[in-house]
Amino acid sequence: MLKLIAGEFTVDAAAGDEAPRRTISGVAVPYNTFAVVNDNTEVMFMPGSLPVDGKAPRLFMYHDASQPVGVVTERVDTEQGMMFTARISATQLGNDALVMAADGTIDQVSVGVNPTKFSYDEQDRMIIEAAEWLELSLVPIGAFGDSAQITKVAASIHQNPTPVSHTEQVTEQETQTMTTETSPVVEATIPTPALPAQPKRQFDLPTPGEYLAAMHIGGETFRNVAAAASDYMKSKQTALQAAAGDVTTTDTAGLLPVPVLAPVFADLNYTRPVVAAIGARAMPDGGNQKTFIRPTWTTHPSVGTQSSELSGASATTPVIASNVVSKTTLAGQVTLSVQDIDFTSPGAMQIILQDLVGQYMLKSDDIAADAIVAGAQASGATWTVTANDPSTLISAIYTSAYNILLDTNFLPDHVFVAPGVWQALGAQLDADKRPVFPYVGASGLMGVNGMGAANITVANTFNPFGLNLVADRNFAAGTMIVARGAACEFYEQVRGVMSVEVPGTLGRTFSYYGYVATFIADADQVQSIIVS
Repeated sequence: MLKLIAGEFTVDAAAGDEAPRRTISGVAVPYNTFAVVNDNTEVMFMPGSLPVDGKAPRLFMYHDASQPVGVVTERVDTEQGMMFTARISATQLGNDALVMAADGTIDQVSVGVNPTKFSYDEQDRMIIEAAEWLELSLVPIGAFGDSAQITKVAASIHQNPTPVSHTEQVTEQETQTMTTETSPVVEATIPTPALPAQPKRQFDLPTPGEYLAAMHIGGETFRNVAAAASDYMKSKQTALQAAAGDVTTTDTAGLLPVPVLAPVFADLNYTRPVVAAIGARAMPDGGNQKTFIRPTWTTHPSVGTQSSELSGASATTPVIASNVVSKTTLAGQVTLSVQDIDFTSPGAMQIILQDLVGQYMLKSDDIAADAIVAGAQASGATWTVTANDPSTLISAIYTSAYNILLDTNFLPDHVFVAPGVWQALGAQLDADKRPVFPYVGASGLMGVNGMGAANITVANTFNPFGLNLVADRNFAAGTMIVARGAACEFYEQVRGVMSVEVPGTLGRTFSYYGYVATFIADADQVQSIIVS
């Protein structure tokens, strides 16, 4: 809930023989004016942002719900701000509130609202367009100053309400300040033809009741009351503007905030191109061991043609290899002081932990890339990068695909490359200097050559020869591997964050860890090409 402190107020009471009312009236919130609320957010209320109907806001002392002193009874929405009248309860706390209001100990009000529709401007200031008005509080210090005031306090032990009076102008000598709770007082009201100046004030604001009465009368009466309210607001703005020029930021350096524009700029992309391409598999069930077995075929059973009836069928002893796969532990840690955790804004702890997770991702992808390079079989093909001559590239790709097809009856679906090889692929031109892999996309550009398409904005959508290209900086320079992705296996078990407090140094140590394992199931399906 936002708690926005408004401004000060003056004191008057009921006139003549009327039964005085235990009420205060004034401006709860001025519109189109910025102020700082309880959580240091700078906010501005737009006209019409507070409701004039629904459940009446309660009146508290100091935003303390355990100290209720009354209820808001009238709400009037004007162009200048939200005006109000509140009735003070006949309790000891209510009596104390009236006495402090009368002698000037408490001379300001503050609203408590729950914004329901809002936005932020270029300076990260909140613009409130709609809000639930929950409570109004009496407070000693205001944020709006004279821009929002309580203009009347009618104090008495009586509670019978009386209509708003419209009397002739009351002079300064006829106005009295309430000295005690029950002493007779004279009400200094605001006549409808013109707004009289209160002591030490050039203009005064009408109460909500007077504003409504003038609106009902209409004509010249309402124009005078509305003009007086407008002049009052302008006089306060003029005073504030005039004072602002007398002080510069060099005089108030200690008050200047230093905003931090979060988040921290991302200089690394926490992606795993290789892992994303081949997929991360879960560790085997019951994976509380350091190793596990991944079986592969060494010798398949055979099937042949029977030479004659009752002759022996083809018989080959099948052999299944028991491949031992070891788990690798990946971990990183950082120790933060409690001050770094408690004092930083935005919080350093969350930012650093997010980066720690990102570093884990980068390292696990590096392990997957290294496993593919180590497990690849040489295709015997070489791509000699020559300007305007992709012939050796085409030959090398098809040689690798041929080897895979010949050995396994599968065809490749991926090509893993280092960034430099990705660059050379995209720059390939034919003899007429047309791109070998043109971009064919939403722009409608039609490629002349049909061996695949390239998109410089997303490396892994490049599909030369129909292969899914995976460009990864974790591959060493010159790496180019044509492979069937299913033959490259990556297993992972993320364990997450572990933390422990270090009381002796007022610190907290965080670790992020997990287990990974890699396995090349069939080297015949992973063919490397020499790039020269």
